[in-house]
Amino acid sequence: MTQLEAARAGQITPEMTYVAKREDLPEELIQSEVARGRMVIPANTVHLTKSLEPMAIGIAALTKINANIGNSAVTSDQQTELEKLHMAVHYGADTVMDLSTGKDIDTIRQAIIDASPVPIGTVPIYQMLEELGGDIDDMKPQHFLDMCEKQAKQGVDYMTVHAGLLQEHLHLTMQRITGIVSRGGSLIARWMMTHRQQNPLYTHFEDLCDIFRQYDVTWSLGDGLRPGSIADASDEAQFAELHVLGELTRRAWAKGCQVMVEGPGHVPMDQIDMNVKRQMEECDEAPFYVLGPLVTDIAPGYDHITSAIGAALAGWSGAAMLCYVTPKEHLGLPDAEDVRQGVIAYKIAAHAADLARHRKNARVRDDALSRARFAFDWNEQFRLALDPETARKYHDQTLPQETFKSAHFCSMCGPKYCSMKITQDIRDMAAAEAATGTAGTPSEPMAIQLP
Repeated sequence: MTQLEAARAGQITPEMTYVAKREDLPEELIQSEVARGRMVIPANTVHLTKSLEPMAIGIAALTKINANIGNSAVTSDQQTELEKLHMAVHYGADTVMDLSTGKDIDTIRQAIIDASPVPIGTVPIYQMLEELGGDIDDMKPQHFLDMCEKQAKQGVDYMTVHAGLLQEHLHLTMQRITGIVSRGGSLIARWMMTHRQQNPLYTHFEDLCDIFRQYDVTWSLGDGLRPGSIADASDEAQFAELHVLGELTRRAWAKGCQVMVEGPGHVPMDQIDMNVKRQMEECDEAPFYVLGPLVTDIAPGYDHITSAIGAALAGWSGAAMLCYVTPKEHLGLPDAEDVRQGVIAYKIAAHAADLARHRKNARVRDDALSRARFAFDWNEQFRLALDPETARKYHDQTLPQETFKSAHFCSMCGPKYCSMKITQDIRDMAAAEAATGTAGTPSEPMAIQLP
């Protein structure tokens, strides 16, 4: 029985209980949200027997972030990917996707799953293509079904499948600046053009549901026609596919499968809220999982910042999970440092969204850090920071001695110009006046020389 089926039957599973404690929400709310399809608990039954700590993705929960790792045909090995996994989890990624497209994928993924306390996602068509020798034209539907089952047996918790991209959508992309930027989407488009047949992932959707249901793999319905540039955002192609994703959401629910829906990657700020609301309407409020979105196209090398702006807005509007972008986006395969920067940028975006949505307990850490800042408790500030090492490093670049960890100033203002120190002095003066009964006593008027 899947989490969805259990919830619909009125059962509260151990995973729901665990999630309720993590989110500080009632168990009954978790159960009702999962039953409604508005929340998913990606928890492959195989991964549950190993290292997985269940978590929830949904509008009632805190905003989650995903980090992508994985090797390529050009570079990376198992040890490197495990380092990326550790970096992602250490800095707060809620899920990790293995997007490996190179060699020895099975061994690398098994090591990742065995070591990961967070859900692991994949895009099965990548490994299937590698095993076919790189020629998508050779794919038979059974190849894809077999790959999904193989990965499900490994313990993959959710899979991105581009089942909503149909033959009749292809002509809608012809005037785009960047065409089809989804790797999975472009591969399926190529297959349909070659064989002049409908998307086999769409026509075999129920067969895939049977595999997913057996292991309680969560669907991540892929957006093969997501825009790859600001100019292509919110176009007819994107929304035509989204409409089909709504249909597939309901078909998956009917088969007892959990579902989340993937969303666009490049969207100007003024269109983000509309995109989130449109997905909610089309997909009956299934959790929305967005890549970014990037709000401008002119910042290669800084796209973790460009996209974190859009991600915060998307989370505020109701997106349930934000897929990170690293500084290497559009430029190369991320290394562990790129993963760190991407995760931190997106933890900021997700937290900002939770603050804007007044999520329960979201402000506790902010208030604690602010109190530590006003009290000049530098070590507590470092401890509460999202990235304590960097916070400490910046402070110590100018005032490294231990005595400055209790100083009532930093190198920005020095001891004479610190506004917080001046504020504290004012409060001390007011307290002293109150204690002596002199508070509110008029002072002598100042002599003013007139011209």
